[in-house]
Amino acid sequence: MIEQRYFFWIAYNGSTFHGWQNQPNGQSVQFELENALNILFRKPICVIGAGRTDAGVHAKQMVAHADLPLVDDGAKLLNQLNGILPSTISINRIQKVRSDAHARFDALSRTYEYWIVTHKNPFAQQLAGSFYFPLDFQAMNQAAAVLIDYEDFTSFSKLHSDVKTNVCHVTEAFWEQRNEFWVFTITANRFLRNMVRAIVGTLLLVGRGQITLEEFRAIIESKNRCKAGPSVNPNGLYLVRVEYPSSVFEDNR
Repeated sequence: MIEQRYFFWIAYNGSTFHGWQNQPNGQSVQFELENALNILFRKPICVIGAGRTDAGVHAKQMVAHADLPLVDDGAKLLNQLNGILPSTISINRIQKVRSDAHARFDALSRTYEYWIVTHKNPFAQQLAGSFYFPLDFQAMNQAAAVLIDYEDFTSFSKLHSDVKTNVCHVTEAFWEQRNEFWVFTITANRFLRNMVRAIVGTLLLVGRGQITLEEFRAIIESKNRCKAGPSVNPNGLYLVRVEYPSSVFEDNR
């Protein structure tokens, strides 16, 4: 049987999931997608994601790949998958890629957003962080810009993780207001576990006047997680974009 590798563009509300990756004792997005494919193709199918998102974290654009029997009608497959998947997960696009294309290793960059509200909003409780104290977003933007000057983000890494390096190349980091929300956007080639949530937690200390810009730099340079601020809750964090070279797509061979 001829097989073809496909990329899937996936969105999900992570509130009820224990993260992207399969878990021994919790619901995962990866499991739900693999289960839907198994039902359709009547055989085990492995899905590989562009990365991991932790419990409670959302995605507007996660990318994953899988090898499937050649699909004649991609739109039909998309509709079938969305019919099986829970309401909290949607497949937005399916695209043929080269046989050696890899959703994780071929990714050029990933972009996350962290959304916050500064007043009580009962409709945003699961979808944004809530911080009911005055924040100096100008100071927070000045601190965010500092991130581009550094490569080692040990100070914002989950302790005792098994990664080989804490080096990441951040290309943008900024706050902006979108209606009633404030949104922190950060793009890098890769991210450490808990990195964005720890950065946001530390930037909030800057916004509250509890640490200065110079102290924020010192925290990064210390390479000590204990020096940084607490991690914010996962409910405001979204993976929003994963970029790939055009060469991975079959149409561009």
